[in-house]
Amino acid sequence: MAVAMSSTCPGLYCGKTLINGSLDGECGVCPRGQRTNIQKICEKCKESPELYDWLYLGFMAMLPLVLHWFFIEWYSGKKSSSALFQHITALFECGAAAVVTLLVNDPVGLLSIRSCGVQMLSDWYTMLYNPSPDYVTTLHCTQEAVFPLYTIVLIYYAFCLVFMMLLRPLLVKKIACGLGKSDRFKSIYAALYFFPILTVLQAVGGGLLYYAFPYIILVLSLVTLAVYMSASEIQSFKNLIAKKKRLVVLFSHWLLHAYGIISISRLDKLEQDLPLLALVPGPALFYLLTAKFTEPSRILSEGGNGH
Repeated sequence: MAVAMSSTCPGLYCGKTLINGSLDGECGVCPRGQRTNIQKICEKCKESPELYDWLYLGFMAMLPLVLHWFFIEWYSGKKSSSALFQHITALFECGAAAVVTLLVNDPVGLLSIRSCGVQMLSDWYTMLYNPSPDYVTTLHCTQEAVFPLYTIVLIYYAFCLVFMMLLRPLLVKKIACGLGKSDRFKSIYAALYFFPILTVLQAVGGGLLYYAFPYIILVLSLVTLAVYMSASEIQSFKNLIAKKKRLVVLFSHWLLHAYGIISISRLDKLEQDLPLLALVPGPALFYLLTAKFTEPSRILSEGGNGH
């Protein structure tokens, strides 16, 4: 009888809540950490996140770390000895923020989370699906249907910002002696710009990023690797291994390639998906093998000779 009554709730995300074993008679928003089932009854989410959900969270966690490293490298200068320490500090900040974020989320005190899962794109934008049964009164059933994938990223960014403001200024002031006073804190100032941008990106486009991030990783990693190798004038294997930094950049991009491939395949069928990882070195090998044929000076000289 109670289940039949609950089925009258309109909309995708409105439901009835169980209070002390009895069903609340009014339709409304489910408490945080719960979502409606087929009978429109709010149920507590007890499942663990899927592999794809963890990969999404890993992608969102990597964004501030990669941006930190980029701006540290950009503003440190080639002769600065402080860049390495700032890179390590940024890694520690993001790592500590990730651990604290997991500990404060439900279940509190454990390095694990429970998830409601993602069923469709609309789960990320429940505010757009508040029903009006009589076309006059609107039932506000906005909730985090994808709990905790939406808010956990925002909490992580907040902790990243807190740890950065606590640790980085002291470190930079102590060891960044090779930089001018105006340049020492520019990487921190940059973070104060990109953290609000990342927050808005998650708040507005979280659902789109959830489905598109594997392809974003692949495209950006391919483009940035090609730009780096071109700017560094790497045209042979000898040029590539001449500096350790170039190998670090190469292996970092290979890890991103593998991350994107795993995210796309989701490793549903290991025997079919794992061989795809053999494609990871492909773009770099292709660039090295074809770079000599696309050098501008050679093309111009051959054009001048009439070839």
